[in-house]
Amino acid sequence: MFLFLAMLSFVDLILSFSTVPKMLAIFWFGATAISSYACLSQMFVIHAFSAMESGVLVAMALDRFVAICNPLHYATILTPEVVAKIGGLVALRGVGLTIFFPSLAHRLSYCDSHTIAYTYCEHMAVVKLACGATTVDSLYAFAVAIFLGVGDVAFIAYSYVQIVKTVMHFPSSEARSKAGSTCTAHVCVILFFYGPGFLSVVMQRFGPPTASAAKVILANLYLLFPPALDPIVYGVKTKQIRECLFTIICSKKIEPT
Repeated sequence: MFLFLAMLSFVDLILSFSTVPKMLAIFWFGATAISSYACLSQMFVIHAFSAMESGVLVAMALDRFVAICNPLHYATILTPEVVAKIGGLVALRGVGLTIFFPSLAHRLSYCDSHTIAYTYCEHMAVVKLACGATTVDSLYAFAVAIFLGVGDVAFIAYSYVQIVKTVMHFPSSEARSKAGSTCTAHVCVILFFYGPGFLSVVMQRFGPPTASAAKVILANLYLLFPPALDPIVYGVKTKQIRECLFTIICSKKIEPT
């Protein structure tokens, strides 16, 4: 579990570093310009690591499934080597699915307006500025969104259906409560990630070309909400993390002057 938490933290950090500095520059200094190559690079990082975060959440659902449904074999199934392979697969999948976004956007011809009303270069927001046909871009982006959104959510839902079936057969209410507590943090993180993400994708794709305040807020929440709240959720719900933080805080003794 802690290895998956480390992966989640790394992905959240990269997403934050790829977007927050430019957001602050826009809001604080009005520095709205960005070069085309910087925009395409940011586009790739955002989509690749968003796909990786979805993959990590799927891996964590697998971790919870094995821990609750097959606890006696947990240590033999999810060994560090297996977890490392899962992490590598998550990274390769994220890069492989989104690596064509920048090249597809770069080949398009753009009209007079080069302005997007968002604080980062989202693929479809950039593609909507093009003058020519964007069918290939739209279909590819839609296929990736369906594969990640529907596929990953379906796997997570299936895992939790099996978890609920297993928990219902536990002999004591204490055991059921403990099993449910181990999944609470993961469920909260899932809602933080897929909730704003789903609404943002729908509004980006099917909403009007001009961005309303709601669209801009959702687009920002999609990238900022999970990295901001994930550490809090797992810090509160994970006993070992709470104890470690408590030890660190208590070790900071105030020396008399």
